Amino acid sequence: MKIAETFVEKPKTLAELCADLTAGRIKAVDLANGYYQRIEKVNPHLNVYLSLTRERAMAQAERVDALARKGDPLPPLAGVPMGIKDVLMMQGAPATAGSKILEGYRPPYDATVVTRLESAGAVLLGKLNCDEFAMGSSNENSAYGPVRNPVDPERVPGGSSGGSAAAVAANLAAGTLGTDTGGSVRQPASFCGVVGVMPTYGRVSRYGLIAFASSLDRIGPFAANVRDAATLLNVIAGHDAHDATSSPAPVEDYAVESDQPAAGLRVGVPAEYFGEGLDPEVGATIEKGIEALKAAGCVVKPVSLPHTKYAVPTYYLIATAEASANLARFDGVRYGYRSPHSATLAAMYSHSRNEGFGAEVKRRILLGTYALSAGYYDAYYLKAQQVRRLLAEEFLRAFAEVDAIVTPTSPVPAFKLGEKTGDPLAMYLADIYTVTASLAGICGVTVPCGATSGGLPVGMQVLARHLCESTAFRIARTVEEASS
Repeated sequence: MKIAETFVEKPKTLAELCADLTAGRIKAVDLANGYYQRIEKVNPHLNVYLSLTRERAMAQAERVDALARKGDPLPPLAGVPMGIKDVLMMQGAPATAGSKILEGYRPPYDATVVTRLESAGAVLLGKLNCDEFAMGSSNENSAYGPVRNPVDPERVPGGSSGGSAAAVAANLAAGTLGTDTGGSVRQPASFCGVVGVMPTYGRVSRYGLIAFASSLDRIGPFAANVRDAATLLNVIAGHDAHDATSSPAPVEDYAVESDQPAAGLRVGVPAEYFGEGLDPEVGATIEKGIEALKAAGCVVKPVSLPHTKYAVPTYYLIATAEASANLARFDGVRYGYRSPHSATLAAMYSHSRNEGFGAEVKRRILLGTYALSAGYYDAYYLKAQQVRRLLAEEFLRAFAEVDAIVTPTSPVPAFKLGEKTGDPLAMYLADIYTVTASLAGICGVTVPCGATSGGLPVGMQVLARHLCESTAFRIARTVEEASS
């Protein structure tokens, strides 16, 4: 399929949807039905949704319409059609995490973010495709087939939250939730030309998230523009007693803060993110974005993050070690897939995991188990944790000089389906600009910054210190306005 044959469709902003509902120009039920009709038409081409939650969505839409008829003030996401990545729990709905080992599992509770979205009036249309257990950079690792990029369906949407990014780009949802462990919100947002947010670790509750790497996993929103992404973060952020890692810090009004000008903010540009391996067109596009920040009154200055070169091996030791522990629970005993080809308990464990997990998940479990094993723990896992500390301290030093740091989100634009599947190392290097912030626990926003000569989106990554999402939104909004 040629790139001109695109499935991209720009949705109305959340403010526009809310205004239409308030004025009675549209009903939430009709809006949801319209989205389901588009999903029926487009999803077979893109493979974005794994399951639909139509009954629950329509009941929510009817509640919103009842509020509108009474003239009551509408909550901030009233009637907004959304989708969520299939690693998040919705009571009674399938939760596969893109894996056959969870086939048939229907959780008995809702994730905290689901509860908060619905309390704010959002209409949750269904569960979105992803790399298996969020392990991947292309969304080709899903047991239920790859997601295709709406900009060019012969290319990947990025991963692991490829379904979440593609759903927004194709207007199969007005907003979505994904998860980011090493770049899984930011990189697909860049590839699909939408906005993606990785909040500070602990800013959004992880209760009800199927864990990949617990010290790295974060839930973040996708939207078509910066203000909508900020509005979604407003709703899902905040302390949760169900999550011991949840931050008690008060939540700012990110949407209002995103309206503030960026003039006077100090923006750092690290040389380490503009070297070998960066696609020339991507680099040139990011440079134009940096010039736009200068024109808007930002003070742009160089910063140095020399330990960046160690980020990928550090990440793939820590993340795989935590994955090997988290995924030990999937054994075919209590729920999910159980192999029928087992005569003994030991065989059942072995066959269920071998048949239920895909190749990439098994690779990471083996890597993590090896790194944690006796005789290798100090040499690999402990050393990786020490380097992680150095990376975090390096960012803190940089943020003593600047308010934010801007970089390319990915060294390359969206690549062809199948292009990197035979080379795991090449796939891992697609995360080279995103894993550093993941290891440091800071926040980041990816915003469309332009496109290559072939029309492929390029995203700029805006990183800010812990709990300074507002700063990242202000800078991202400035880039957005300059690029539109």
